[in-house]
Amino acid sequence: MNKSYEQSRRKFIRNAAAAGIIGAVGFNSLFTSCKGGKSREYDFPPMLPTAPDGPLLKAGVVGCGYRGTGAAINFLNAGQNLEIAALADVFQDRVDACRKQIKEKKGVEVSPDKCFIGIDSFEKLMECDLDIVILATPPHFRPQHFEACVKAQKHVFMEKPIAVDPVGVRSVMVSAEKAKMLGLTVVTGTIKRHQQDYIETFKQVNSGAIGEIVSANSYYNVGKLWHRNPRADWSELENMIRNWVNWCWLSGDHIVEQHVHNLDTVNWFVGKHPEKAIGFGARHQRITGDQYDMFSVDFVYDKDIHYHSMCRQINDCSNSVSDRIQGTKGYTNCENTIFDLDGSVKWTFDYPKKGTGKNISRLQTNPFDQEHIDLVTSIRTNKAINEAFQIAESTLTGIMGRVSAYTGKEVTWDEMMNSDLYLGPKTYAIGPVDIQKEIPKPGKAPAI
Repeated sequence: MNKSYEQSRRKFIRNAAAAGIIGAVGFNSLFTSCKGGKSREYDFPPMLPTAPDGPLLKAGVVGCGYRGTGAAINFLNAGQNLEIAALADVFQDRVDACRKQIKEKKGVEVSPDKCFIGIDSFEKLMECDLDIVILATPPHFRPQHFEACVKAQKHVFMEKPIAVDPVGVRSVMVSAEKAKMLGLTVVTGTIKRHQQDYIETFKQVNSGAIGEIVSANSYYNVGKLWHRNPRADWSELENMIRNWVNWCWLSGDHIVEQHVHNLDTVNWFVGKHPEKAIGFGARHQRITGDQYDMFSVDFVYDKDIHYHSMCRQINDCSNSVSDRIQGTKGYTNCENTIFDLDGSVKWTFDYPKKGTGKNISRLQTNPFDQEHIDLVTSIRTNKAINEAFQIAESTLTGIMGRVSAYTGKEVTWDEMMNSDLYLGPKTYAIGPVDIQKEIPKPGKAPAI
C-alpha cells in the first residue's frame, strides 16, 4: 500500500475515532495493493443473471426523479419477492410520476400513506418497515440521507456521486464505516464495476496484460444535459432543486456529477487515488446556474503517473465518452480491449451473441439492473459488500479537480481531506437560498 494512501487512511481513522467510531478500519476500497508487482486482490461480484429468491425485501426510494424512478424499476427487475414500499421527494409531482411509472411498468402499487413530501420526507420514510433504501436525490443531500439510513440500519443503494464537498465526503466515509460494522450492504451507482466487459478487462490489466501502468486519459465530452427555467410560482429553493444539474452546491458540477464514472474507472484500474491536481475550466454557453461548461485536469498519482481528465457539456462539438490506460507493455480502453504497444489487438472481451448495436446492449444483463441484482444477492446470501469507500474516493477526486479549476491553484489530496469546504445553505426553507451565486474566477476564487 503506498505511503500517501496509508497517511490518508490514518487521518480518516483519527477523524472517525473523534466521531465515536471504535475499531475503524479506514479506507476499504474492496481491493488491497500488494508488493513485488503481484496482482491486486479484488472481490468481484458474482454477476448472476438474476438474484436468488428469498423472503420479501421491501425498498423505499428517496428522490423520485428520473434516476430514482429508474433505480426503483431496476430494483424490481433484479429478482423475485421485491417490492417498492415507500416513496419520498421534496415535490408532490415527482412522487406521483414515480408511483405511476412503477405501477404501469412493474404492476407494483405504492400505498398513498407511504408517499411522503417535503425536505424532511426522508425522515418519515425511514420510519417505514423497509429493508433497503434507494438514495437518488441531488448529490448534496446524499451524506445526510446516507447517515439516516445507517442509523436506521437499512441496506442502501445510492447513486453516484455521494457528496459535493469534502465535508460531505468525510461524512459518507464515517457512515460507511458504521455500515460496515453493522454488516449492512451498500451498493453505489458506479455501473462499470457491475459490468461484465469492464470487469473482465480489469482482470486482464490486473494480471499484467499491459505491464506497469504509466499514464491514463479519459473523456466525458457530451452535449448540454438539460435545464429548467425559473417560474414565478416557485421559490428560489424550488427553482434550484428542479434545476439541480446546473448548480454546484446541488450537483458538485459535472466533473463530479457525471465525469465521476471515468474518475472511478481510472482509480479502480490504477488501484489508488491521485495525490494532487492542477486544472482549468471555463463557462461558454451555460445559461443557468453557476457551473462551468468544461474542465481539463492533470491528476498525478504517486510514482509520477499522470492522468489527463477532460469533460465538457456543450452542444455541436466532437464528443467522446472513453478511457485509455497506458502501460509499459500495451494499453486498454478499459471496456473490452487490450492493445499491444504498436496498436494491434492482444485481447478482446467475448460478448454473448445477443442482438446488435452498442456493447452494453450485448451484455447478458443491463448493468443498471446488475447493480441491484448484486445488491439483493449480497443481502440474501448474507455476504455484505460496501462500495461507499471507493465512490467516496472517486467523488473527492472530482472535487479536487473542480477546486483546482475554480481557483487556478494546484490542489492536493491531503488538502481536500482536511478542507472544511461546505457547499449549500445551512438550513433548508422554501424561499431565498443563502449561498454564493457568482461564477468562480481562477485567481480570484476563494481559497479552500
